[in-house]
Amino acid sequence: MTEETAPQDGPDGPDGPDGPDGRAARPDREGGAQAARPAGPAGDPGDAGARRGGRWRRPGPQQVPQPHPAAKGMWRGDAGGPFAQMTVMPGRMSVRLRLTLLYGLLFFMAGALLLFVMSVLMANILGNVKVIGFGISDAEAAELQRQFVEQTMRQLVGRSLLALGGVGVITLVLGWFVADRALSPLQRVTTTARRLSESTLHERIALEGPDDEIKELADTFDAMLERLGQAFDTQRRFVANASHELRTPLAINRTLLEVALGDPEASDDLRAVGRTLLATNARHERLIEGLLLLARSERELTARTPVDLAEVAATVLEHSARREHDNDVAVHPELTPGTALGDPVLLEHLVSNLVENAIKHNAEDGGELWIRTGMLEGYATVQVENTGPVVPAYEVERLFEPFRRLNADRVESAKGAGLGLSIVRSVVLAHRGAVYAVPRPGGGLIVTVRLPPGQPAA
Repeated sequence: MTEETAPQDGPDGPDGPDGPDGRAARPDREGGAQAARPAGPAGDPGDAGARRGGRWRRPGPQQVPQPHPAAKGMWRGDAGGPFAQMTVMPGRMSVRLRLTLLYGLLFFMAGALLLFVMSVLMANILGNVKVIGFGISDAEAAELQRQFVEQTMRQLVGRSLLALGGVGVITLVLGWFVADRALSPLQRVTTTARRLSESTLHERIALEGPDDEIKELADTFDAMLERLGQAFDTQRRFVANASHELRTPLAINRTLLEVALGDPEASDDLRAVGRTLLATNARHERLIEGLLLLARSERELTARTPVDLAEVAATVLEHSARREHDNDVAVHPELTPGTALGDPVLLEHLVSNLVENAIKHNAEDGGELWIRTGMLEGYATVQVENTGPVVPAYEVERLFEPFRRLNADRVESAKGAGLGLSIVRSVVLAHRGAVYAVPRPGGGLIVTVRLPPGQPAA
């Protein structure tokens, strides 16, 4: 394997397809036969990771993976926060500027038309003026009349154009402020829309003023917020009710089965059936937990705290090592500090789902798993790579959909419910990050998550 420097952000910048956005920067597009050390800003923990032997997977020259569609354009951040980004496209004029130019253009066109009409009328009036002289011939009088008309028209047109230009500049300035005043209600609507999240849906624009089209737009937006608030309240109640109504019967079933299996007089057939039912019950519990977590992770975060991804990964690996079915997979941790800003519980579920997905879909014999954390180009990054079956590039996108696995669309007993990467994607998008997945040469998958950085906890 060779090493190469981290590619730089493309012309789209950090807010485009090649940047962190909803959805991340480009260096996380791994999957080629090349690797590189973490390349971040000077002083990044990623530099320390490079000295300690950490290696970030890179795409080969013919493998430039694209971000998952759900991650595109998602790097926005909260309005007013450190990651707030303007969504104005390069070279696009604002409505205020267009209105100002329209005002100016209409004024100049009207002024030019008025000047033309005035010139025609003045020329007609001056044409009727007769020069009367003494001691000059009629030809000389006609020449003097022509010169008088030309000189008068030149002065009239020149001074009129000068006045038109001066008044036109004043009109543009006044048009700029008039357009700003006319668009101020729309700016209020835009500011409110950017600030809103699930926790602030109670806010309203409540625009006052004349009953015009802009007020109608604001009232319509307020009505939409009311419906959204009701929808989120309904979802919260459903999640709470489902959490209780679905998990409680399964917990009771598990207890009854465990008691039955603990009976020393139970027959072998009964024990076999009990173990099968217990495994089925456990799968149903995991499915319900996954669905509830998926519903929770798709909601807007109300609070964010600094979380070290290295500590989260270490905790997840410690729990994973205690499970018997994980012992046949060789885990290679390459953990360096990488502080993200987010929800600690959701981030632990994110890393846990990445690790469990990599273990379940690993090679049957001699499986390996690599997990890397750190700061890469200023962003908190976690990357999980595993051996396993060959994943076609066209199948990668489908893996992020709920209940989807490679070559299977139904819930299977051994591989889980197919919610692992769906939960990962939802958690990443809730954190305004981005997730990439590319096939690993020789089989397996490389999944990279980039999250907004946070200051390390004191």
